[in-house]
Amino acid sequence: MPRTAFLFPGQGAQTVGMAGALCQSLPAARDLFRRASEILGYDLLDVCVGGPAEKLNATDVSQPAIFVASLAALEQLRATEPDAFGGVHATAGLSLGEYTALAFAGALSFEDGVRLVQARGRAMQDAAVATPSGMISVLGMEVPEVEALVSEARGADTLEVANLLCPGNTVISGALAALDRFEQLCVQKGGIRTVRLAVAGAFHTHLMRPADEKLAAALAGANLGAPQVPVWSNVDARPHADPAEIRGLLVKQVLSPVRWEETMRGLLAEGVERFYEIGPGRVLAGLLKRLHRKADIRNVAA
Repeated sequence: MPRTAFLFPGQGAQTVGMAGALCQSLPAARDLFRRASEILGYDLLDVCVGGPAEKLNATDVSQPAIFVASLAALEQLRATEPDAFGGVHATAGLSLGEYTALAFAGALSFEDGVRLVQARGRAMQDAAVATPSGMISVLGMEVPEVEALVSEARGADTLEVANLLCPGNTVISGALAALDRFEQLCVQKGGIRTVRLAVAGAFHTHLMRPADEKLAAALAGANLGAPQVPVWSNVDARPHADPAEIRGLLVKQVLSPVRWEETMRGLLAEGVERFYEIGPGRVLAGLLKRLHRKADIRNVAA
């Protein structure tokens, strides 16, 4: 059995229509959405399948939607390829996906997970509304070059590196005026491709305060145990087992850069031979292939 890692996607992976076919064919997937809807107070599957996109893309909706859809896809894998679970050496999730990883690893119940990601989404949405801000994906530049441009464009505003995804793919977050200046610098220098992301605000920066405090309060009321499978943190790209330490890292994650490239390099260094991207989208597969072109990564779609 190859040494395996399960990977779970983050916000932005959602698409209208997701989980529809899965829930038609798999009772376990339908049951997850039923249980989630009872907690959330609305029909989550209906929003996932029918949208509208504006509703599904709202931070406080998309986060529970991706969490539940990813765990529904996990049930699909359990039904079709149960042997895959025997070789799981570690798990990780991109930003929001870290909560899905913790639920898979048995550190977090499904119900507590739904409540936490709903609280997290609401807190981040509120912080985004308080300060007009956003995120930009910077393609084709290495991190030191991006950091230099960030320093040049920041001025008196907040502008920070938010996601370190893979070589040549870095995401920055900040105030809209600073993002405008960054894009203008990229045009002046030429050959730098930037993409504005369809998100509500500057996630993984200090503009997310006080979302971190609200999340800390929600985490204090959740039953978080030791994971049965190592869960790698976005904050320091290392696995952690102590529940108190995990709580602190989840709070810090809201304000800190996502160190996804380091996490993937760490898993590869530990001898992981096979990866499963479990949930909507195929973003994580693309990022891994930029690190290791021949990586064995399989998608289990929601």
